[in-house]
Formats: sequence, structure tokens, C-alpha cells
Amino acid sequence: MRIRLSIDRFEGARKEIAVLLADDGTRISFPKGLLPRGARAGDVLAVSIERDAEATRQVVERTKEVQDELKKSDPGGDIPL
Repeated sequence: MRIRLSIDRFEGARKEIAVLLADDGTRISFPKGLLPRGARAGDVLAVSIERDAEATRQVVERTKEVQDELKKSDPGGDIPL
């Protein structure tokens, strides 16, 4: 999916947050440091968003590994208070 966002303004004590506007008026707060160099208020950005199935699979796999490790040291049952 490709969308267009315009840079409305910068906010924060050091103007480190860009307020981006989608065509439908949705506002998105975005770190200024992740914008292209030289980007400024009024610029229009083209953004592509896609699902990364392989990265998702790796996160699921790693999460399961961590959970399995935690289960090894968990005696189960309620926590005594």
C-alpha cells in the first residue's frame, strides 16, 4: 500500500516530532529523525507500507523460544502473597 502524507508542522520542546497529515485528515506523530534529510513543513511524503511475513515469523519463533525457556524455571501455580 502506498500513501501520501504531508508534513503539517513540528512539535515538542526541540521540534523533534513531525505532525503528518493523511489525505483523509488523519494525524500521525512521527519522529523527525526518521524523515528524509531536509524535509520541512509543507512537504509531501510518499510512504509504502507492507507486511513483512518473514520478520513476523521470526518474532513468533523467538517469542516461543523465550516462553519455553521461562516455563523450564516456572514451578507453576499461584504466586504466594
